[in-house]
Amino acid sequence: MQDIAVYDHLRSTDPDDDDAVYRVVGTRPESVTLLRVSDGDGRRANTGEVVTVSHETLSTFETVENPDGNRGLLGTVGSVVSGAYWSLRAGGPLMIAGVLMAVVGTLANVGLLALSPLAVNGLIFLGFGCILLSLVVG
Repeated sequence: MQDIAVYDHLRSTDPDDDDAVYRVVGTRPESVTLLRVSDGDGRRANTGEVVTVSHETLSTFETVENPDGNRGLLGTVGSVVSGAYWSLRAGGPLMIAGVLMAVVGTLANVGLLALSPLAVNGLIFLGFGCILLSLVVG
């Protein structure tokens, strides 16, 4: 098999294996670590299954396309929304407060909320300050 790198996608050519796709998540001189990223039908799946195979065993694998490409529009939008939610949640209360202040300030800035210019600028400035602080601290 040609040289592989992290993020390459592989599938076993062994007829006894299912058609699952694996993403390369680590390489070592003696082995390669793979994360299963699809089910047997080639559809994207979050399995959490990690396997380590030797370079000898890796010769029974072929490179394939990333299964993320077969995700529909709703799945893509859902993934973005879910990712944003978990990023906010991981940032803690300071991150959440910062995002809320920045959003309210921005909505007022475009005229959707009636606030004074001083309040608008203060909310945006404080919001982004809280976001930055939560990234530095957290």
